[in-house]
Amino acid sequence: MADVVSPVVRSRMMAGIRGRDTAPEILIRSALHRSGFRFRLHGASLPGRPDLVFPRFRAVVLINGCFWHAHECVLFKWPQSRAAFWRDKIMANRRRDERVRKELRQRGWRVLEIWECALRGPVRLPFPPLMRDIGRWLRSKSLTLVVEGQEQ
Repeated sequence: MADVVSPVVRSRMMAGIRGRDTAPEILIRSALHRSGFRFRLHGASLPGRPDLVFPRFRAVVLINGCFWHAHECVLFKWPQSRAAFWRDKIMANRRRDERVRKELRQRGWRVLEIWECALRGPVRLPFPPLMRDIGRWLRSKSLTLVVEGQEQ
């Protein structure tokens, strides 16, 4: 299927997509801050520059967009145009994600991954219980947690 916008417009649209301060990230940050959690943003000294760093809990939070990280959910669909380009780009993101998680764990950090589908779309989770679960995990000694949207 052909793109519905010109290549120039598509390029401008893609260039405008941010890698930080995304809507899901701000939603989680705001709720955690209101709950009394204090954190650092985009820890430059850590592998992958995690979205949120909680030094007190020796924990990091990674908030992943389902498209950019090829999450197997209803929000992800492989692009039809320039398929090889997108497959290479997205698979490189996945390989980097795996390496970053491994490096963080080796450095003694606990890792929480929150997928975009848990926060929006038809499979999103109820927000107050989600935030309670995140708070419990931060206070726990559990090493990892992955938060995804509900099963359909």
